[in-house]
Amino acid sequence: MERLEEKILLEGTALSESVLKVDQFLNHQIDPQLMYEIGQEFKERFADANITKILTLESSGIAPSVMAGLLMDVPVVFGRKRKSLTLNDGLLTAEVYSFTNQETNQISVSGKFLQADDCVLVIDDFLANGQAADALIDIVSQSGAGIAGVGIVIEKAFQEGGRMLRANGHRVESLARIESMAEGSIKFTENGAHTHANI
Repeated sequence: MERLEEKILLEGTALSESVLKVDQFLNHQIDPQLMYEIGQEFKERFADANITKILTLESSGIAPSVMAGLLMDVPVVFGRKRKSLTLNDGLLTAEVYSFTNQETNQISVSGKFLQADDCVLVIDDFLANGQAADALIDIVSQSGAGIAGVGIVIEKAFQEGGRMLRANGHRVESLARIESMAEGSIKFTENGAHTHANI
């Protein structure tokens, strides 16, 4: 997705060879127009999948998921990382380690929102080691619902997550795939001409 790649080059910052900061438009401040276009792209890529629900993880997966849900006309469910007094029965849970935050969270989804006859699209902002997507897939499996695939805004293709998910038979659609962030330069897999040095 060319506009997303341009946005990453213009406003993203490679903090290290493995950490990309995109808080200008995705995971702190949100660019609604870009999120709309991302939702449209997910709708087009999964048009043949008969999706009935979208499942994501709080908080950075919510914006692209809501736009995709709006355009697909399906509900969006998000896994909660924090305990809640109102989220207390029939829970589906899985553990996920966040490399960025250096912590393990138990994520929870109320079982009443995922039914065996659902066809679920998992959406997340980043795919790196694949633990978040894998935890969401685990929750879908616990519910008995089917998995249409995994939609990712930004995949770090140099890390194992994408290969692992694809090797396990999951359809993964990533809108931007980063090949390398060596020396502060962001390089995409599809078009080696796109590079950006962050000083």
